[in-house]
Amino acid sequence: MSLIIASTIIGDTCLSMAYDNWSIGIYSGGDPFRLEPDAGARNPVLTAADATDIDAQFVADPFMLCIGGVWYMFFEVFNQAAQKGEIGLAISHDGLKWAYQCIVLAEPFHLSYPCLAHFQNEIFLVPECYRSGAVRIYRATGFPFSWKFCGPLMEPGRADPTLFQHGNLWWMFAAEPNGRHDTLRLYFSRELFGRWTEHPLSPLVSANPGIARPAGKVLLNHGSVIRFAQDCSISYGLNVRAFEITLLTETGYAEGEHLPSPVLAGSGDGWNAAQMHHIDAHRISSRHWIACVDGLARL
Repeated sequence: MSLIIASTIIGDTCLSMAYDNWSIGIYSGGDPFRLEPDAGARNPVLTAADATDIDAQFVADPFMLCIGGVWYMFFEVFNQAAQKGEIGLAISHDGLKWAYQCIVLAEPFHLSYPCLAHFQNEIFLVPECYRSGAVRIYRATGFPFSWKFCGPLMEPGRADPTLFQHGNLWWMFAAEPNGRHDTLRLYFSRELFGRWTEHPLSPLVSANPGIARPAGKVLLNHGSVIRFAQDCSISYGLNVRAFEITLLTETGYAEGEHLPSPVLAGSGDGWNAAQMHHIDAHRISSRHWIACVDGLARL
């Protein structure tokens, strides 16, 4: 995550005591656009205080997956001593009660937004790390604790790279790391480790911080493709909006905003009173969804 307030910039996170209390919660509901705090979860389910192996300032940007009935969540943990983000892990057996494990990935540069991808029965992690100069990909060598750098997917670096497969192609949304959060680019490749090409209509969004920056995993739901975007028009990560992609080919692109909008916003009270800027939603059954989200208690 990146913050755009007046203070010292270190890595790609702008530090301020006003932003020291991002935390992670669990929402649920009948569809991914009308989610509420899950009654069975004691939100927030993860805070900086849960990180027992480092002195953490905040936790944010959660992504999760379920394997063999066990839920695994990966997220940014901001290390106060090192002044950079690292990737933490928590585990749950019901998706509601989470146990922090440890930092599973750290580099000399800032890491955040640990987007997960599956390919040939392996699990890959693509974190935001644009200060490294590239979009980097890591392979799980001993899931969920061990990850190996496989190389750069593309250069230069991009903010919040979000990978997904659709129509026999790999696709990647990513924001221009210009500090304004107002430009969204799109890339595609026939192979995960192949040549990535920028879409001819990219940038898809220019000079519009309200709909540009990615806000979590692309949702593939019964043939529909949904991208989530942070609304940064007033301040960074104010809320989350959803856009249904109606055309996605190597030469064409079209989308429309999915209502209601926003799909996530600050509650006005408690751990997510001020802002929410990330969602990763998963279908549990035909009438039930669960999502990991993050929130800011105060400005």
